[in-house]
Amino acid sequence: MKTQIAKLYLLVGFLFLYTGSIAQLPADSLLPVRGFCIGAPQTDRVDEFVTFIEKELAPRQVNTLILRVDFNYAFKSHPELRDSVSLSKRDVRKLVKVCQKNNIRLIPQINLLGHQSWARRTHNLLRVYPQFDETPHVQMPVSYKWPNADGLYCKSYCPLHPEVHKVVFDLVDEICEVFETDAFHAGMDEVFYIGDDKCPRCSGRDKAELFAGEVKTIRDHLAQNGRTLWIWGDRLLDGKTTGLGMWEASMNNTHRAVDLIPKDVMICDWHYERPDQTPVYFAMKGLKVMTCPWRMPKNAVLQLQDMIKFRATATKAMKDRFHGMIQTVWSDAGSFLDEYYGRKKADESGNTASNCFRALYDEIGKTASR
Repeated sequence: MKTQIAKLYLLVGFLFLYTGSIAQLPADSLLPVRGFCIGAPQTDRVDEFVTFIEKELAPRQVNTLILRVDFNYAFKSHPELRDSVSLSKRDVRKLVKVCQKNNIRLIPQINLLGHQSWARRTHNLLRVYPQFDETPHVQMPVSYKWPNADGLYCKSYCPLHPEVHKVVFDLVDEICEVFETDAFHAGMDEVFYIGDDKCPRCSGRDKAELFAGEVKTIRDHLAQNGRTLWIWGDRLLDGKTTGLGMWEASMNNTHRAVDLIPKDVMICDWHYERPDQTPVYFAMKGLKVMTCPWRMPKNAVLQLQDMIKFRATATKAMKDRFHGMIQTVWSDAGSFLDEYYGRKKADESGNTASNCFRALYDEIGKTASR
């Protein structure tokens, strides 16, 4: 009997060393990815965000942190593309260290292809390298309004420009190295400008093939260094057939790219207004998928329940394609922290990113402990 008890304690001790916490075991089985996605902090909020990771993310067993960096880093490869105030290598090291300490996978994001502008402002890549613009004939407005005659939401770079990948891959490689990561998030959501009729390289080409080609180009580059590509999933959904429309899905025929991209690309499937069950579609296409809520707590809980149900009822082949949940926050870290800690007035409806985060992870905790 004593020998059996000793063996049991030895096994429990091994599991603790292997996982870092016995409590992690049911959560890991429940959801392989328990994520949080947010804009990287400004340099003066790094220490506060490190504390948030330590005190709020880690205790909730968040195991994946996606930081939208874009040009908020002091790039050495292309200093001309830095934001005027940007994170230093020392700042990033603080983030890396706290994530490693708490077994959180840290994944940086730079928006590739789309989201190269916002409202009336052109972002750094096209501002410095205007020759990469897919639609140079579309001028940025003095006062931005939607809808508009040009169909301008966000600018895109031309995926067929012969020099664009040299520049963007310099950024990708540098940011992946400083973040010490084995994965990279390329964004690629809400791409409205692709295969423009006036582009000398893209005109007349199939938009699905253009989109899939860019995904594969990025994926293949990352794979050379053993890294995995993550992207948002909206451009791979048919907005017309599903009724999801032009924001959460594609109305410009990029959706057929879902059958053309490599199967190891990780899909972040976001739906904010309704808990649509599109993870099933991605899983049936052979892709691993995470569901991504934003600001509606009730939807987040329903999406979590769906994800757990999918994993519980799927075939053996499909189960692990339902990969988990990622809370998204569409502000920088500092603004979110002000909301989270009650330093600014919140939406009276309760539909906020901080409330959604709390509701989602409270439900994960309850479910994992049952």
